Amino acid sequence: MANADWNASHYDTQHAYVWKFGTGVVELLAPQPGERILDLGCGTGHLTAQIAQSGATLVGLDSSPEMIQLARQHYPGLQFVVADAADFQVDEPFDAVFSNAALHWMRRPADVIRCVWNALKPGRRFVAEMGGQGNIQTIVEAVTEAMAQVGLDAAPLNPWYFPSLAEYAGLLERQGFEVSFAWLFDRPTLIDGGEAGMQQWLAVFCKDFLAAVPEAQREAVVRAMEDRLRPRLFRDGAWVADYRRLRIVAVKL
Repeated sequence: MANADWNASHYDTQHAYVWKFGTGVVELLAPQPGERILDLGCGTGHLTAQIAQSGATLVGLDSSPEMIQLARQHYPGLQFVVADAADFQVDEPFDAVFSNAALHWMRRPADVIRCVWNALKPGRRFVAEMGGQGNIQTIVEAVTEAMAQVGLDAAPLNPWYFPSLAEYAGLLERQGFEVSFAWLFDRPTLIDGGEAGMQQWLAVFCKDFLAAVPEAQREAVVRAMEDRLRPRLFRDGAWVADYRRLRIVAVKL
């Protein structure tokens, strides 16, 4: 992930849905025994381990030392490395590069795609899911409005890259990939934590915004964000985030 400053244990326990939703992407990957697969933005390693059950050899890569440390604790038999997804090299090319819920934190997508290309054997595949165009749009609007009320511009602080299908496919094709599958779809996602779920979500995923808010105003700003979101995203005692996902399969020609 792009932001290396993560509370890995908090993320792992309170936002497990992030990796659990990746099961469908693993099925699309269809890992085979003996393949070498790179998990790009592996986080705490749960999907890396799930893929490894196929008999493939896995390497997990993430920019967060905290995430990698926890991944190594969870799965000491697997290999995990700390590296920047936009600037890494491999000693031996892979049969597949896999990524779930990580690419939208990487603000240099062309550099990431170049590194993925270089990491793959010819004819092999890149399988990924990320936030796509319109992902968490309601949340982004609420954050922008609440910060504007205290005189802050949220736009320069936005840590995310949510491309359209055409934009991301175009980047892949310009690198030399052939896009064989692309799907942009809505996936409303239940946030863990009940009534407190949105505050917890904002604290973890919007910290780039909140860090710019003076500490004395931060609690009031979070409440303002929550008040704006409640009519649209709070249902039957729980928060449901307006996720939109982009799922891609591309082959290195």
